[in-house]
Amino acid sequence: MLFQHSATMILLVALAPSTCNAFAPIVVPSSTTISTITSSTTLFAQSLVGKEVSPLSYAAAGSPTVDMNKYNLPLDQIVNEWTAILQTETSMQAEGIFLQAKSTKELFVDTLRYKLKREGGLGLVLTELAGGRDDGIGITIVEEVLDGGNAENCGIVPGDSIIALTLNSNANDDNTGNSNKMVVQEETTRISTECLAYDPTITALTSLPPPSSPTEEIIITVKRIRRQPTIQVKLQYPPAMEEPDATIELFAGENLRRALLTRGIKLNDPLAQRFDNGGVGDCGADGTCATCVIGVTKGMDLLSPMAQQEGQILKAKPKWRMACKAVVGHGMTEGEMTVQVSPRQWAN
Repeated sequence: MLFQHSATMILLVALAPSTCNAFAPIVVPSSTTISTITSSTTLFAQSLVGKEVSPLSYAAAGSPTVDMNKYNLPLDQIVNEWTAILQTETSMQAEGIFLQAKSTKELFVDTLRYKLKREGGLGLVLTELAGGRDDGIGITIVEEVLDGGNAENCGIVPGDSIIALTLNSNANDDNTGNSNKMVVQEETTRISTECLAYDPTITALTSLPPPSSPTEEIIITVKRIRRQPTIQVKLQYPPAMEEPDATIELFAGENLRRALLTRGIKLNDPLAQRFDNGGVGDCGADGTCATCVIGVTKGMDLLSPMAQQEGQILKAKPKWRMACKAVVGHGMTEGEMTVQVSPRQWAN
């Protein structure tokens, strides 16, 4: 673990840029990354509408069909869960220091983006959980969202950690003579604040230029610790196997076949009718041998939808699924399921 919880919490309201003396020279710490990108885009006037924050998607579990805030944690638990890791460069992620939850099995870190007005200040109270290093590295979170501030009701909640600020500045120029058309000169400034101590975070928050208009907006990216949605799966074995029922807990986004195998539950049905031209053994989760087929008597809606091939193979068995092609907790839902192992061995 890189950090210890600080015994003293430092509180500050992130006020309007003018209140925080934004016009004074500010030295941005070396651990804060600021990038500016300028681009020109030709758009028709009627299409110039405000951009929505990108919708969420959770890999195998897909886009959420429930209010994800039901998986938020109380602040006192979040305070004890935040930590940071040093990540070496991979093909999927750049090198750096990133926030993480200590309990990586039961919890996950979500990345969320919120758009709010700049004029009048953010209205956030920040708290340093870890810091005191010469390089400015630490952990700073939101302790309170103030009533009446710009962040009120935007979606940011106590326990979130601000990891980036994005400011889009537009300059419109129409030299085409077409009243329905304009050239938008867009300058995007992004400041990275992930894993910064309190003082460098405040410096970063106040390093942007003052608002150019009362309606100017900023996109704040935060990380939030949430609990994993859970699915309670009751396993029923054919009477001939003389095995007692068992209940296991799975997490949303887990492949059903892989999850059962890792928990010591074998699904190879000796009575399975194969669909891969008489192959030997299992098909390696290609969804062709049907040896991992299971019967679902409760909670079918908690599984990912059938693809075309699986639907064709199991057309005559609407309550069956191929475990290798089923993901539990589809849409980040949670609940209870009842599954019959080796359904061909059950009496019809």
